Amino acid sequence: MTSDRLARVAITGIGVVAPNGTGRDEFWRNCFAGTSGIKPITLFDTQPYRCHTGGEITAFSPEDHLGPKGIRTLDRTTRLALVAAKLALDDAKLEITPEARKDIGVVLGCTMGSVRSISEFDLEGLREGPRYVNPALFPNVVMNSPASQISIRFQLRGANSTISTGFSAGLDAIGYAMRLLQLGRVKAVVVGAVEELCLQTFLGFYCLGLLATGELESRPVFSPLHARRSGTLLGEGAAVFVLETLDEARRRGAHAHAEVLGYGTAFHPASMHRCDPSATSAVSAVREAMNEARVGAHDIDYVGACANSTRAVDTMDMAAMKTVFGSRASSTAPQCWQARLSLTPSARSSSVPPHAVQAKRALIPSPR
Repeated sequence: MTSDRLARVAITGIGVVAPNGTGRDEFWRNCFAGTSGIKPITLFDTQPYRCHTGGEITAFSPEDHLGPKGIRTLDRTTRLALVAAKLALDDAKLEITPEARKDIGVVLGCTMGSVRSISEFDLEGLREGPRYVNPALFPNVVMNSPASQISIRFQLRGANSTISTGFSAGLDAIGYAMRLLQLGRVKAVVVGAVEELCLQTFLGFYCLGLLATGELESRPVFSPLHARRSGTLLGEGAAVFVLETLDEARRRGAHAHAEVLGYGTAFHPASMHRCDPSATSAVSAVREAMNEARVGAHDIDYVGACANSTRAVDTMDMAAMKTVFGSRASSTAPQCWQARLSLTPSARSSSVPPHAVQAKRALIPSPR
């Protein structure tokens, strides 16, 4: 199917829950003010370790957005996703009527979201015996719980999918949602990604030696694409968009924040523990997205990098930039929002890996 025959896809709603702001306007304002979301971690005890900071969302109160009903047994990942979805739906002013429900789908990127729930549920079973675990907590242990809970909460009966592809899960979710719309499977999609900050994920990255470390009285050097970097930092958050075909958005008089012009994806299978320093697959995916969008390197003036302050990922990002943009790589400087928000494995609240680079016409402009 050629791009001439594919429907144009618009972003009509934006919902964000991030370490440096909740809601589209607050998040955008704090990003441009340079307000950091990195702070001392309080969700769990970091005293035994050499990393004590991360992108934690403090004073998170889902009841303020969702009300008290039906959230007591939901885990943090699901609550973050529900709040972001509610904000996105409100922003899109999407009317969910009984007739429309079957045409509204949900696609959510999530990779580590169930780790804490699985760990705690299994631990209780080992300690107390399988007969004494709380069955109300079991739904949290499955990867598709957040996406399912969004459909349940807002009574959406269209396609429901969970994408688990690591750092790029949120972008892959957007690509999948875009295809659902272009194929006419749905008329609107609630799409995004979510991850929570928890001890289990923290320990995994810490034991691999990937986290920026420092003494209690000093802050680690978290500086993507800089020689003084000392490792990455973890964070949490949820970002959700409402995607519709441009024709449908115009029909109901919705404001289009941006248009998704192209999507590309590729995989480097050489090693699950090592990035490709030549960035061959990353370059392939960038060019695939640009070809679909019908733009050239000269049309792009912003790249949201995946660079996370580790040498391997930073090196791959810059290699991809130099290959795609050539001499313009220095002037088309990649922006590493993680430096303000911290790295979240797949909930890309504001950072876009280079293999899903977007043309300037596809970027989200300043809020109206």
